[in-house]
Amino acid sequence: MRYQSELDFAKRILSHFRLKTHIITEENHSISEIDMGLRKLLGMEEQLNLSKAFISERIKPNTIYKLIDLFYCNYFILRMPDTAPDALMIVGPYTTREFNRNEIMEFTEEYSLPPQIFNTLEKYFNNITYLENDSVALIVMNTLGESLWGSMDQFKFETLEQQMNTSEPSSQFSAGSSYEQTDASINMKAIEERYAVENQLLQAISQGLSHKVELIMANMSASNFEKRTADPIRNMQNYCIIMNTLLRKAVENGSVHPFYIDKLSSDFARKIEQVTTMDAVRKLQKEMVHKYCLLVKNHSMKGYSLLVQKVITTIDTDLTADLTLNVLAGKMNVNASYLSTLFKKETGSTLTDYVNEKRIQHGILLLHSTGLQIQTIASYCGIPDVNYFTKLFKKKVGKTPKEYREIFLKGGKKK
Repeated sequence: MRYQSELDFAKRILSHFRLKTHIITEENHSISEIDMGLRKLLGMEEQLNLSKAFISERIKPNTIYKLIDLFYCNYFILRMPDTAPDALMIVGPYTTREFNRNEIMEFTEEYSLPPQIFNTLEKYFNNITYLENDSVALIVMNTLGESLWGSMDQFKFETLEQQMNTSEPSSQFSAGSSYEQTDASINMKAIEERYAVENQLLQAISQGLSHKVELIMANMSASNFEKRTADPIRNMQNYCIIMNTLLRKAVENGSVHPFYIDKLSSDFARKIEQVTTMDAVRKLQKEMVHKYCLLVKNHSMKGYSLLVQKVITTIDTDLTADLTLNVLAGKMNVNASYLSTLFKKETGSTLTDYVNEKRIQHGILLLHSTGLQIQTIASYCGIPDVNYFTKLFKKKVGKTPKEYREIFLKGGKKK
């Protein structure tokens, strides 16, 4: 197709929002898979399928439709130009609202659905893609429309809503094996999709790709996780506990020593129990993602030998200790010359330069975050001689600690 590259690009963007794209033809028009098998479970295939009549009568060329079905699920549908046989593109489903248990119960009552359907509907709504704001998806679809038809003037955007025919009996529901099998199929697909997203998250975190992690997290609704209590704050706290565990394991896979991971994980475990509002929970989630990614960027020892990993962890553990080459070699029970050569080969820095760099970085942090005297800061950095600390600081930073602090304080006042 002439627009294949544009179509592939749009599909990639939509996939980042967990929006699936299906291309179907009139000969193959069932949406039993597109909606995760929900209509098949509810016995509504004939009533709500994208039948040939619906395709021919409602989906017109040069038009992008936003379909809202009776389950409050949204789809984008358009007739693909220049295709043989005639093909439709369907994007979705997704919702723009989150459902609580009472709303789902009211829904089942309104449409005379039996009680045994409730658990399946709840799982369905909890696992379907949730977009608090679908404006980006709308922009993507409009941009795709420009590529398909040439310009905004060459196509239009319409909204369709489907309604349930409530006069139809619900006698098709039973506790038979067909129901159980379809129910299990829906649950299995939901679980598989959740695990796939979690694996993407773990991989991005382990690589320190904060921008990718934030995109994934933006599309991992808290509703995807099981609601174990009636308290929404407690449910969100449970969600954060799961997040904390996932992020912790991902960082470990990124070759970060447990020494660093445990401290951050324990800190977040305390913070999770202290949040009292939904806004505070969302801010904490962003903080967790940001700091775990920083942990990988700052402390990943991927590619380092076990010996060098132990040395780096020992250095970071206590900068005030004696971190000379001979002392560290003695702690590791290796020859000093061997350690020096291996450390330089793997890190690109001599051990002494590495230690000094870490100490100056810590000094900068203390100058930013405390009002301690320069002498005290020098001691906390493992350099008791303030004159040597000042000399080393200026060599690394270009300014003395005093000059650096004055500039920082002046900048803070301007802000």
